[in-house]
Amino acid sequence: MANGSQPSNQITTIDTLNELERHIKQLIQIEPRFAPVYKQVGTPSLRRNNGGFNELMRAMVGQQLSVAAAASIWNKLDKAGMTTPQTIKNADDDELRINGLSRQKIRYLRSLVEHDIDFAALKNLPDDEVIATLTAVTGIGRWTAEMYLLFSLGRADVLAVDDLAIKAGAMSLLGLDDRPMPKQLRLLSEPWSPYRSAASLLLWSHYGWLKKRDAVPL
Repeated sequence: MANGSQPSNQITTIDTLNELERHIKQLIQIEPRFAPVYKQVGTPSLRRNNGGFNELMRAMVGQQLSVAAAASIWNKLDKAGMTTPQTIKNADDDELRINGLSRQKIRYLRSLVEHDIDFAALKNLPDDEVIATLTAVTGIGRWTAEMYLLFSLGRADVLAVDDLAIKAGAMSLLGLDDRPMPKQLRLLSEPWSPYRSAASLLLWSHYGWLKKRDAVPL
């Protein structure tokens, strides 16, 4: 449980809205420009999920697809009983293609099965080791690994600098002329540690607020 600064080697998480609120208040002390954002959007949802093979498989299936298309393919796989490591391993490529998977996605899922990740053990690994473990799988990049850290493991100090909404929210927050590049945003956000997950959640909500504000009425 993360309540204030912790040693760098200690795993910290945000598990309740009360904890998130405490992190937001600490973040605002470091970066006061988050105060009006917090006033705009309130306390964001933690958006937690159960993680594990199923969560990563679903994320991989949905890569570069619309929400509707990803949901359609997932429903096909679910109805066919092809959402577990063993069923993926046992199915041939034709069976997987019939249920909506491209050749590339099949290769990704087979890599996920072959790596046989101990998902329970991830809970006890530092963030960088979790990222290294997940990105060893073909088809899992750093962004997907960071989403797993945030929403499956609840880690407290993760800023997804490659995320479009995070970059757009940070541009508004920091008064930048352009969306920051990942390296720039990583440097700019270093002072926000160890509260960068609270920053991520606020920036996502801020981006949603900006989109609604700027929407042109029909």
